[in-house]
Amino acid sequence: MGTLNKDPKSKGTSKRGIHFNPGDVLFGKLRPYLKNWLFARFEGVAVGDFWVLTSSKIDHGFTYSLIQAPGFQYIANLSSGSKMPRSDWGLVSNARTFIPTNLSEQESISSVLFGLDTTITLHEEKKHQLERLKSALLQKMFADESGYPVVRFEGFSDEWEQRKLGEVADVRDGTHDSPRYINEGYPLLTSKNVDNGYINYDDVKYVSENDYVQINKRSKVDINDILMGMIGTIGNLALIREEPDFAIKNVALIKHTSNFDYQFLFQELQTSAISKELLSGMDGGTQKFVSLKKIRNLSVMLPSENEQKQIGAFFKQFDSLIALHQRKLDLLKEQKKGFLQKMFI
Repeated sequence: MGTLNKDPKSKGTSKRGIHFNPGDVLFGKLRPYLKNWLFARFEGVAVGDFWVLTSSKIDHGFTYSLIQAPGFQYIANLSSGSKMPRSDWGLVSNARTFIPTNLSEQESISSVLFGLDTTITLHEEKKHQLERLKSALLQKMFADESGYPVVRFEGFSDEWEQRKLGEVADVRDGTHDSPRYINEGYPLLTSKNVDNGYINYDDVKYVSENDYVQINKRSKVDINDILMGMIGTIGNLALIREEPDFAIKNVALIKHTSNFDYQFLFQELQTSAISKELLSGMDGGTQKFVSLKKIRNLSVMLPSENEQKQIGAFFKQFDSLIALHQRKLDLLKEQKKGFLQKMFI
């Protein structure tokens, strides 16, 4: 997506590749649906399955915008091979496309899209900074085995109490049956739909109203409950913030009770101590999972009710800011997608 995931200056290599200059465009032809592309701002060597695109007739920024447009993407993804598909240069190089004859128009189009990329990158960095700060504070503001956190709000000094999660919360799991799936109906969520504090509906199956009612007799989800991944996405969490209209399968359900502040527990379950405890208890071979018994036996540290509420409210603000930047990112990416569809013929 046009960004580097590591500093290339630190990666020396003896492998041979394709030389590129600042302004050239790199396009990853292996698995083109991964969108491994880059507008080079430095000189280097592209090692592996890259095309290096350059031109003396077309604005380089326009070329970079063009490879992201739906028309180019369609041709590039008519690839050969099933396990390791690669874009076919014979198809791509002979595909006809429309290019403005006016260089200023080319530059204007690329300028708009580069501007959006810059704004997207800024919001991504702000979001990552907040996530890193939150991660650091999670380790400082929750007590370890000593019973005391490193950082506390003023007015609190008592030792925290260590309990098992199953002692303070009603911990259940979803249905183990395999209901008949239908095209439309009530969502049936599994561990893969629990994603960074929220429900992800990108890949979900549906069940009938009758199956939905039957499943919810055993494991009905309510507002302020917490879902935890048990298979694959082990330990991933989702806090239920709205009235749910779904049933669950093979995912842990931590029911909200008066024994704890739900925001506090939701944050504590994200700490590294909980993650280590969960990962140490994984079962299975290729498909790793953690048992309901292991989740119920998780050690949680609880301060007074007032301290729980303050800590929970503090981290809730972090989550709201992170979610705000994510919404802005989603809107910007949709805006860019719209421009790519409308600014190219």
